[in-house]
Amino acid sequence: MAAKKTGDLLSELATHQNATGFISFLNILPDPDPVLKKQGKNLSIYKELTSDDHLFSVMGTRIAGVRSKEWAIDRGGSKTRQAKIIDDLFKNRIKPFELMGAIMEAPFFGYSVMEVVWERRDGLYLPARIVGKPKEWFAFTPSGELLLKTKANPSGESVPAFKFLVARSRASYENPYGEKILSRCFWPVVFKKGGIRFWVTFAEKYGMPFLVGKKPRGTSKEETEALADQLENMVQDAIGVIPDDASIEIKEASGKASSADVYERLAAFMNASISKAVLGQTLTTEVGDTGSYAASQTHDQVRGDLVDEDTHLVEDTINTLIGWIWELNFGGNSAPIFSLYQEEEVDKALAERDEILSRTGVRFTKNYYMKAYGFEEGDIEVTEASVAAAQSVQSFSETPPKPKSADALDAQSKAQSTKEQEQEILSGVLRILDSASTYEEAIDAILGAYPTLTLPSLQNTLERLNANSMILGGAEIAADQL
Repeated sequence: MAAKKTGDLLSELATHQNATGFISFLNILPDPDPVLKKQGKNLSIYKELTSDDHLFSVMGTRIAGVRSKEWAIDRGGSKTRQAKIIDDLFKNRIKPFELMGAIMEAPFFGYSVMEVVWERRDGLYLPARIVGKPKEWFAFTPSGELLLKTKANPSGESVPAFKFLVARSRASYENPYGEKILSRCFWPVVFKKGGIRFWVTFAEKYGMPFLVGKKPRGTSKEETEALADQLENMVQDAIGVIPDDASIEIKEASGKASSADVYERLAAFMNASISKAVLGQTLTTEVGDTGSYAASQTHDQVRGDLVDEDTHLVEDTINTLIGWIWELNFGGNSAPIFSLYQEEEVDKALAERDEILSRTGVRFTKNYYMKAYGFEEGDIEVTEASVAAAQSVQSFSETPPKPKSADALDAQSKAQSTKEQEQEILSGVLRILDSASTYEEAIDAILGAYPTLTLPSLQNTLERLNANSMILGGAEIAADQL
């Protein structure tokens, strides 16, 4: 009995055949996409959707979220010749941003396939070209294995190792083809095109005035038809000649503006649906005359999550390629890692604070700079000169004061008195600010309580006291991080 239990651990029980009775003589698992199943077509119908201007725009925005990042090859701290070969390959031979574009078709079509054409160069197997191939040429088995459909074997045949890179978006055992964003855009684009077609017909019909021709009773059919032809020509040429016993009346299609709004609202609603399917939100493309800063921040964060997901997809696919190169030529498990990153600006406020603290004698460690500014090991070095300079500033600040003259003591007494006055004014100002409901009310109350105080002097006092507080607070934080 125990042997049977351990034997079950080594086999897969929940399979398509066991659970659903699925048996395919062609060894191909059909794409479970609901739109493709209902339409009975392949991925070519999704390619046709990209002719829609709005869909094309938001797709470009989604792709740009990844391609706008910087890329780097991390050698894992190793400066070996093999790692340098990979680094040079991506800098000089492979075009990473073109490869990213091919990989980024996966979120829209579910998966993308790229064929690696190898060459033998300098005794190594290296990619000569990486070409994105039509996805309709491929299929998957129930176990998720990639198949190439050929003329000789339309049912699909297995592909050789190290030959085809496959990127799949949110693929699963149930759906190895991946989830398709364009599947969610299919009906919005179809309804939008239909609505615009009716909108154009409506504009042709009611956008121009009607010309009503009048003829006396008893006019022959031929003369009536001739007048109708003249009216038709008048619509195009704006001129016409009619008998003197006939008349023409112009009828405006009034009251139809509200009917035309229906088509415009339909197109706007479908555009919003497309934006949500591709970007996860609508504000960046549909904000119009409404919206708020807080809402835009929230929507940008949602889209940022999707960019992170796409980034992982690109990194995983390219690192698979690097793993192939490494295995074919060098072996081992220490292959370099490809990564994407967003160039960040230095926090100006943090840098200014650290500069002020360094002038007071505070010394920052190398670990602090790495954590605060995102430096990596080897990017910075704390030199002896910088340490000596900091020590000299500190020792200077700790030098005992020299004996002062009577004039110096008098100046010191006046300065102390001025400082006490400033502190008293500050306390009063803070009490007024706490009780005031608006800034205007607070300013009036301050100037009323201190008639000799001007706004510039008040501003200077507050800035000086605030700077002292910031230095003391920053020194405490820095001391905790040392």
